[in-house]
Amino acid sequence: MVTIAVDAMGGDNAPRVEVEGAIEAARAYNVKIVLVGRDQVIRAELDRQGNWRTLPIEVVHASEVITMDDSAAKAVRSNRDCSIRVASRLVRDGHADGVISAGNTGAVMAAAKMTQGMLPGVKRPALGTALPSMAGPARPTVVLDVGANVDPTPRMLAQFAIMGAIYSKSIFQIPNPRVGLLSIGEEDHKGNELTRAAAPLVRDLPVNFIGNVEGRDIYNGRVDVVVCDGFTGNVLLKVSEGVADLLKHMLKESLTSRLSGKIGAWLAREGFRDLKKRADYSEYGGAPLLGVRGVCLICHGSSNANAIKNAIRVAAEYVNANLNTAIESELSRWCSTQLAAKAD
Repeated sequence: MVTIAVDAMGGDNAPRVEVEGAIEAARAYNVKIVLVGRDQVIRAELDRQGNWRTLPIEVVHASEVITMDDSAAKAVRSNRDCSIRVASRLVRDGHADGVISAGNTGAVMAAAKMTQGMLPGVKRPALGTALPSMAGPARPTVVLDVGANVDPTPRMLAQFAIMGAIYSKSIFQIPNPRVGLLSIGEEDHKGNELTRAAAPLVRDLPVNFIGNVEGRDIYNGRVDVVVCDGFTGNVLLKVSEGVADLLKHMLKESLTSRLSGKIGAWLAREGFRDLKKRADYSEYGGAPLLGVRGVCLICHGSSNANAIKNAIRVAAEYVNANLNTAIESELSRWCSTQLAAKAD
């Protein structure tokens, strides 16, 4: 049985949503869950939620908590018994296969890098996310990096392309995912120095590289994996969240302002329900930190129980797909090819 450690103290609504999501996941999936945090607080919440003692749920005590306002790396180094570091140690020591957290993103990344370590050959881990596209609910677009590396090198972007393609293929079952570099135009000469330098490296990779793509391509179904620096990716992600909220607000405002709108909304309620589910971030769970040993998923700070439940599901799928083995193998093959080319 796959074992997933959950940082029960990390999110904005911790530990209520973490405990609720863990209980739902334990009932729905063949997975063991270890809730990490302040023992008494977690057990009180478990008892409040109802019958859980027959489920594969365990509690591991961690006395310290890192808040959203704490300095990431410094907090992880000085708080050795914080919940995210204890959870990461469980992965490192083989007591868990993966960890999820809705806590301080920087702290989660620092804990994963310092405690779990990196896969051989990986320069920096990349934070990925899945966004809905016109290709359908079963074919979202994977975007990486969305915040782990503000100033990556061209070689790092090439590694992100490999990791993103493997993630898309393994988790979303896309046979030959199309990979693109995010730029300001499709032409090779467009873009900044980083994208122009990265393009020939990605072109030589064992991936289905389609060249430069623009922001609109993320949603129109033209591409399956979009590679960019963490600064651009994070801005893209936050803008997407803001636009989604704006559209929901405008739609609700329009439909409730007149009687005809209310009647139309009632008649189309099933369609609106499906639309809401497709655009709901909680259905995708969390963002994988690709390139670290073990599995690490970072959830939105305001995650609800459904997001935690789905993050546990995705983490288990990540483990069962042997994703890290595939990433390590492809990176090793690419490095060998580059060395052979230099020797020639």
